[in-house]
Amino acid sequence: MDAFLQGLALVFNFQTLLVIAAAAIFGVFVGAVPGLTATMAVALLVPITFYMDPTPAIAAIVTTSAMAIFAGDIPGTYLNIPGTPASAAYVGESHQLARQGRARETLGTNLVCSIFGGLFGTLVLVFVSPSLAEVALKFSSFEYFWLALLGLSCSIFISIGSKTKAFLSLLVGLLLSTVGLDMMSGAPRFTFGIPDLMAGVNFIPVMIGMFALNELMMFYGSSNEGRNVPAVHKDKVFGSVPQHLKRYWRNLLRGSSTGTLIGALPGAGADIAAWISYAMGKSRSKNRDAYGTGHIEGIVDASSANNSGISGAWVPALVFGIPGDSITAIVIGVLYMKGMNPGPTIFMEGGGLVYALFTVFFIANLIMLPIGYIAIRSAKVFILTPRKVLMPIILCFCIVGAFAINNAITDVWIMLIIGLVAFILARNDFPMAPAILGLVLGGTLENNFMSSMLKSNGDLLSFFSRPISAGLGIMVILIWLLPLFVRLYRRYRGASRDQSPRTP
Repeated sequence: MDAFLQGLALVFNFQTLLVIAAAAIFGVFVGAVPGLTATMAVALLVPITFYMDPTPAIAAIVTTSAMAIFAGDIPGTYLNIPGTPASAAYVGESHQLARQGRARETLGTNLVCSIFGGLFGTLVLVFVSPSLAEVALKFSSFEYFWLALLGLSCSIFISIGSKTKAFLSLLVGLLLSTVGLDMMSGAPRFTFGIPDLMAGVNFIPVMIGMFALNELMMFYGSSNEGRNVPAVHKDKVFGSVPQHLKRYWRNLLRGSSTGTLIGALPGAGADIAAWISYAMGKSRSKNRDAYGTGHIEGIVDASSANNSGISGAWVPALVFGIPGDSITAIVIGVLYMKGMNPGPTIFMEGGGLVYALFTVFFIANLIMLPIGYIAIRSAKVFILTPRKVLMPIILCFCIVGAFAINNAITDVWIMLIIGLVAFILARNDFPMAPAILGLVLGGTLENNFMSSMLKSNGDLLSFFSRPISAGLGIMVILIWLLPLFVRLYRRYRGASRDQSPRTP
């Protein structure tokens, strides 16, 4: 009890609360600007945390990351440009709803679901983090290979339109993931003698090119102004939220739990949690055809998953010192810098700092409500500002965001080339989401496959030798065979109807 009270005292003081408020505003700004990510926001905070005590330093990082993930929904809703990678899974749904005059309703639902998902993940972090971390540690290269295949399969099944085009788009992303040094031989692949490509193609410039630059080209390449979001808002921010939560409460719980579980897997992160949760929601929905046309159900699933995934990523980071995503990888360095060694001993030696950290998570998610509401009410700047003025400003931020990742002009060229390719593909109805997920999971797929083959001396049956790996493998294969089963079943039903006797 003394440690708990000590943790509360570390949080509820003027300095820490002021840091939380400032970090929330900073997170909203970074998340709402296309091309700037939550990871970049946290990285920018690291030099400032040098001059802070441990509790305010961690509070700033937790609050900034949570707010940035939500704020990424704002440009996604108004401009069809996700502010952060975690918003890309459902950006189509959000923008379609905005074009129907339901932008504030959509963002209000996003905000409440994000808060619920963050609080859910925090409760899991507090009460069952050791158990979840133990499960995550049981994942070897075999399990991660199947998990990557599961994510890639989801990217095809959740795509709207031709599955063949979705598969070809996925291959583009997988091709980009092969650029760089080969894991086994160390030989450069598709680098064309450019040193900056030795480390591979960075995800952020590709995402900016595929979404932001593609949208810019679409705008300047078309004289149709019908793509704009209605300027007059008749919807209220929270007016329809209780109705949506009452109708889709199962989606809210499923998205939050899925996001927490996936976030607890090292290397997964909030963006993959959002993709998989969106795919699960669509597969179990009674209105699958409504997905992609502006369906609030998909937003409930994915927006609750991305914020719960942030909290879940802290489970392996705190308990075992293994980063769950890029944000917690930065956090681990900050913890070491502040004398807090991540691992099992942190719960024994941390004292009040651990309880202070848990308290910060609750406050960071609760402060999203007032600041997020103000951000939604102020977001009309995206539609009141003429697009001829707004688009060049966004282009500048995109160039800065692409360059700032590695301080390399190569990333800017990658953004421009990918943007041009994405524009051509989009004009021919190729979906962008599979390509993005192919780039994200391509390296994970290849590295874990090669590691597994080395462990098993080339025995493919070893991918089914472990219980968790076998379960994931069977699940992936059933997903692949599901369309065939459905087609055979429909053909069988059709044949049965043709052979049934007809009454005169």
